[in-house]
Amino acid sequence: YVMVEGEELHLGAIDEPCTFAEAEEDASWRRAMDEEMASIIDNKTWCLVDLPAGSRPIGLKWVYKLKRDANGDVYKYKARLVAKGYVQRQGVDFEEVFAPVARLESVRLLLALAAQEGWPVHHMDVKSAFFNGELKEEVYVVQPPGFAVAGHEHKVLRLDKALYGLRQAPRAWYSKLDSCLLSLGFSRSESEHAIYGRGTGTARLLVGVYVDDLVITGNDKLEITHFKEEMKKLFHKSDLGLLSFYLGIEVKQEVDGITLSQAAYTMKILEKSGMVGCNPCHVPMEPRFKLSKVSTAPATDATEYRSVVGSLRYLVHTRPDLTYSVGYVSRFMEAPTTEHWAAVKQILRYVAGTQHLGCRYTRRDKRAVLCGYSDSDMAGDVDTRKNTTGVMFFLGPNLISWQSMKHKVVALSSCEAEYIAATTAACQGIWLACLLGELQKKEAQQFTLKMDSKSAISLCKNPVFHDRSKHIDTRYHFITECVEDGRVEVEFIGTNGQLADILTKALGRVKFQELSRNWCR
Repeated sequence: YVMVEGEELHLGAIDEPCTFAEAEEDASWRRAMDEEMASIIDNKTWCLVDLPAGSRPIGLKWVYKLKRDANGDVYKYKARLVAKGYVQRQGVDFEEVFAPVARLESVRLLLALAAQEGWPVHHMDVKSAFFNGELKEEVYVVQPPGFAVAGHEHKVLRLDKALYGLRQAPRAWYSKLDSCLLSLGFSRSESEHAIYGRGTGTARLLVGVYVDDLVITGNDKLEITHFKEEMKKLFHKSDLGLLSFYLGIEVKQEVDGITLSQAAYTMKILEKSGMVGCNPCHVPMEPRFKLSKVSTAPATDATEYRSVVGSLRYLVHTRPDLTYSVGYVSRFMEAPTTEHWAAVKQILRYVAGTQHLGCRYTRRDKRAVLCGYSDSDMAGDVDTRKNTTGVMFFLGPNLISWQSMKHKVVALSSCEAEYIAATTAACQGIWLACLLGELQKKEAQQFTLKMDSKSAISLCKNPVFHDRSKHIDTRYHFITECVEDGRVEVEFIGTNGQLADILTKALGRVKFQELSRNWCR
C-alpha cells in the first residue's frame, strides 16, 4: 500500500434532472441533449417510417448524468437517449445479449505488466459507443421526447443501429469493435476475450476493453499513436491521454511505477453512510470476531445495509486489506441486525482512516514470475461450520489478484480445508499464467503456489494419499493433476510468511499491518 498525496476532496451537490421537463429549462442540459441528437443523426442510427401492422414500438426516455473527475468536480453534462428495453421480448425483439468486458483482475495484470516493463498506459473513450452496433433484428422505437419531427408525430423510428437501453446493444457494440480490432491485425486473447494484442518484440501493443473504455499500453510510443489514429478513422473517439481515471479508480503513473486508489469513491461511501468525520480505527475487524445469522439483536434497515456493503465490495478492487471483512459482512444481507451494522461501521471507521491507501505496482524485477499463496481457516463460519479460503497472486512484487470466499462444503480436517483451497488457487493461477503468456506472446509458464500445510502438499503430490480422502469431491483433486503435469509447483511456507492469512480471518493490529506492508514490498 502507498499513500496517494492530493488535495482535500470537494464533491459537488448539483442536482441531476429526473424528467425532460426539468432538463429543458436548463441551457446546459438542453445543449447536452442537442449534442446527443446530433451524434445519433450523424451516425445514421434510424430512419422515420410508418409502423408496420403487428409491430409494437419501444418507448424512449432521456437519462441525465453529471460526469465528474477524480476530485468530484463536474466536467461534463451528459444526456443519454435510452430505449425502454425492459419491454423487449426474447425471440421477437432480440436473441443473444451477452458481451464480454475485461475483468478487473485482467486490468490489474495489464497495469502490473506495464509498470514492470516501464510502458506508458493510455486511455481512449468511444463517443456514443452503442450507436455503432449494427442490429440484425427489426426494431422500432417512438420518437424521442422533445424532438418529434413536425408534421410526422404519428410515425416511428426504425433502428439500423443500436441505442442505449436495448437488450442486444452491448453485444452489437462488442461485435462491431471486435471485428474492427481483428481487421487492424490484433488477435483476441483466448483467456480473456476483452484483451487484444498486436505485434511482437519492441512493437508489442496491448488493448483492454471495458465497454467503451480502451486501455492501451506497449513499449513503442509511435505504435500507440498509430493505433489511436487508426481508431479515430473508425469511430468518434476521445483521446484521454495517459490513463488517470478508470471505472472510478484513480491511476497515477510515475517513473518508478503505477498507483491505483479510490479516494474519491471512498469519500462518497463515507458521505452516503453518514460516517464523515468519524473516529478512525486501526483494523477493519477485531481478532476472533464472529457473527451469526441467528441473532436476538434488533433488525436494521436492510436496504441501507445492502447499499453500503455493496459499495464497499467495489472498493475491494484496490483494497485487498478489506477483502475478508467485507466478504464476511456480506453473508448477512438477507436479515441484517444492529450487530451486523456495528461490524460494517467498524469497517467504515477503518476506511475513513486509510482513505488514500491503494495498490502500488513497481518496477523492481525485470524477470517477474507469477507466485501465489493459498490458505484456509478451519470451520470458521458459526452457522454452517464451513471454511473460508484466501487466495492471492503476485507478479514479481506486485499483487494482481486476491479473493476470500466461503467453501461450499464442510471440511473434516485442516488438511482437507487447505487442499480444497489449493485447488481454488490452482484454477485461478492457471488462468493468470495463460493470460500472462498471451500478453507477453510466450508459452504459459509454471507458477509457484505457497501453502502452510505439509499434509496438504503431500496430498497434492502423492495420489496414494487419496485412499484416506475418498470422500473429497473429485473436482478438488484437480490440483494433483496440475502438479503432475508441471503447471503448478507447490511449496511449503511457514505460517508467519503466509500472506493469504489476512484473507481467511480477522487479525490483530500488529499482524494485520505487517502483512499489509509485505504486499508492498
